[in-house]
Amino acid sequence: MYTVDMLDLFHTADSQLRLTILNQCSYISVKPLWASPLSRRNKYLSILDASGSEIILIEDPGQLSQDSYRAVTDEIRRKNLTSVIISILEAKVEYDVIYWKVETNRGAREFVTDDLQENAHWLSSNHILINDVDGNRFEIVDTNSLDIRSRNILGRIL
Repeated sequence: MYTVDMLDLFHTADSQLRLTILNQCSYISVKPLWASPLSRRNKYLSILDASGSEIILIEDPGQLSQDSYRAVTDEIRRKNLTSVIISILEAKVEYDVIYWKVETNRGAREFVTDDLQENAHWLSSNHILINDVDGNRFEIVDTNSLDIRSRNILGRIL
């Protein structure tokens, strides 16, 4: 069984996240994932190998060395960029598929979602996270802060 003091996570020159265990074993490319990103933020960090198999589950990532923790959180942030929806310009529903046109903090975006029961996550009564079919994430931080047209469109869909 590994402990966090045995782990060294770092980025290589080509920006790959690598895991070395006790300077004895090294995984050339690893992927960090929060095991419970919505209910237990910053707890239970899973480190996967290149084939997607779990190498280790870290209960408290805060116990990693400062450099390893920074490498992991930088990698997660880089892979999980979330666009914040400022307004909803259009949302067209066809069967269970929704075609969105929105304005975000990163500019105008068009994306597609299916099965909102699986891909829309209410983080609070006004805060929603939406995953599109390509795995991109879109967030509405406060539904009450949307303009009336956007709220009406959102109300029809949800």
